[in-house]
Amino acid sequence: MSSDDERPDEPDGGAPEQLALIRETVRKAKVPRAKPRTWRGATLAGELPVARVLVNKGALHLDQYFDYAVPEELDAEAQPGVRVRVRFGAGGRQVRGGRREGGGLIDGFLIERRAESDYQGALAALAYVVSPEPVLGPELLALSRAVADRYAGSLADVLQLAVPPRNGRAESKASPAPLPPPPAPAPGTWERYAQGPAFLGALAEGGAPRAVWTALPGPHWPAEIARAVAATLASGRGALVVVPDGRAAGRVDAALTEVMGEGRHALLTADSGPEKRYREWLAVRRGSVRAVVGTRAAMFAPVADLGLVAVWDDGDSSHSDDNAPFPHVREVLELRAAHGRCAFLLGGTNCTVEAAQLVESGWALPLRADREQLRIAAPLVRTVGDGELARDGAARSARLPSLAWQTVRDGLRSGPVLIQVPRRGYAPRLACERCREPARCGHCAGPLEAPDQRDLNCAWCGRAETAWSCAACGGRRLRAQIVGARRTAEELGRAFPAVPVRTSGRDHVLDSVPDQPALVVSTPGAEPVAEGGYAAALLLDGWAMVGRPDLRAGEEALRRWTAAASLVRGQPEGGTVVIVAEPTLRPVQALVRWDPVGHARRELAERAELGFPPVSRMASVTGPPEAIAAYLATVELPPEAEILGPVPLPGAVSGRPRRQGDAPPGETWERALVRVPPGRGAALAAALKAAQAARTARGTGDPVRIRIDPPDIG
Repeated sequence: MSSDDERPDEPDGGAPEQLALIRETVRKAKVPRAKPRTWRGATLAGELPVARVLVNKGALHLDQYFDYAVPEELDAEAQPGVRVRVRFGAGGRQVRGGRREGGGLIDGFLIERRAESDYQGALAALAYVVSPEPVLGPELLALSRAVADRYAGSLADVLQLAVPPRNGRAESKASPAPLPPPPAPAPGTWERYAQGPAFLGALAEGGAPRAVWTALPGPHWPAEIARAVAATLASGRGALVVVPDGRAAGRVDAALTEVMGEGRHALLTADSGPEKRYREWLAVRRGSVRAVVGTRAAMFAPVADLGLVAVWDDGDSSHSDDNAPFPHVREVLELRAAHGRCAFLLGGTNCTVEAAQLVESGWALPLRADREQLRIAAPLVRTVGDGELARDGAARSARLPSLAWQTVRDGLRSGPVLIQVPRRGYAPRLACERCREPARCGHCAGPLEAPDQRDLNCAWCGRAETAWSCAACGGRRLRAQIVGARRTAEELGRAFPAVPVRTSGRDHVLDSVPDQPALVVSTPGAEPVAEGGYAAALLLDGWAMVGRPDLRAGEEALRRWTAAASLVRGQPEGGTVVIVAEPTLRPVQALVRWDPVGHARRELAERAELGFPPVSRMASVTGPPEAIAAYLATVELPPEAEILGPVPLPGAVSGRPRRQGDAPPGETWERALVRVPPGRGAALAAALKAAQAARTARGTGDPVRIRIDPPDIG
């Protein structure tokens, strides 16, 4: 800020002369109709003296641009797309001598320069330009606005997700010169798919095909994504790949380096650290790099001349952002493909209901292998149901059926064996050994658990239970309802004492294991990759995943199972998977047949009959009961809208971290679902946003939380 701005006011006797001088200067200068504030002694920019700024305020009623005057000394640096600091919140009463004063400093983005302002009052001046680096281009701005409108959010909130925080040291370094386009790659393992070579050919020729890719099980999918990216770069365009976690990003990163060499792509993950990540992001923004692979935030990466957007495993919950306005990677990349007219690739070993709808509607085409290729790549899947468990003495005493023990024993002869357990810890849930009544806390009636082998704690209030007895039969001995990963590892270690046992879970996730006999016990989503593939896999306690009270329980269980089974060798190499679940369940049957597409299509048909997403568009409105009632009474919903509820929400569990959307401790919240038919989603989002903006502007009542297309609707 100029030192002149700190000069004290002139004495009262000089005020009329100063005011007359300011009026004469403004009258003679080519300035906008609104009187812009100038620093004391400073003049306005000669051309385009008005800057339109987006201030970093996420409140919906402030989701608009504000005009500021551009001082002459900031004329060169104050260009569209740069970060600026401005005074905000002064109010119209703090105007002296034709200039607006006061207000607090706040960050913002300079959107455009204009010759005059639509605002008739006095304008404040830009405080200063944070950096002359333009970080917000027209394409990223248009995408962010489209995402904000779709999810009933503010543009400022979306830009918080889209533009990473500034790092001065990374910004001061020049990006490398761009490399020439690589040659078009050979199809490689894409030849296993009937339309695979044609898809790569269309990318290399500059086409924009849209495909839902059901990948074959096995280790080849990172290399296949890399070849699709290389084909896109060969046409002179850019490519963007978004994966659910850092481990998957590392695999695709290595495959891209192997296919295209160093220096042609950027890796954008949180594990890189703020400086390196910002440096990589700047290289993409400056056009030095034309390909990007990263996790969720990379969906906004400013790739120049985008030719392909790809998302892997779109059913993973990591693809849904936990910050307002809660965008989903799949939906954002669909917007980019539609607005930018680029290719779209949605891939995974499973098929979500949303992916099936894209094919059903004709927006994308299926990209699948035939059954012969599937029989070569997929392992043999066998089931163990409740009837077999009841007749199996080994299963009654050790929880693992004889078929599972035999599969483990045979698999250890040729390599590692994977055991997937739905819970971490030792014994996450306990029951009376005599009558099977669930063990409850004497203080709050919460479920008792044993995180380690000795301690007995309540899962709700966290209190230790030292003198438990069953309220139903008086018994004092406990058994495990659900056995955790640590307990399973302990049992298997005793059964196979000469074999190493490795665990992978939330506290410690393994990236890979060597191709040597070992037992690998993992929770869903934390399975390490085995060099050469696992010889066998056990999927335990399948009922715990299928039986969740959620609309997506079956779909999510099948996704977890196929992800684990895809790490096992193919059936011709002896790969075997044993799943302990009722064989008649639809997800289990889909796994046995390895038919995730058929399962997704049936789920889609049922949801169409019931009017559930993704066939319909839905929004959740959560908050205190009085706030929900007041909000629903004022919102002007489309005529076709249907309100379901409101119903009470479960309270936050004491002693555990508060999850996104949980009510504050001690408060009771409710949730209402608002549903509209296809084609009315934009009207629903606009109505909810307008009502929320009006409510925020008034500043009355408790907050209400809005989420479009919530991932969990019960």
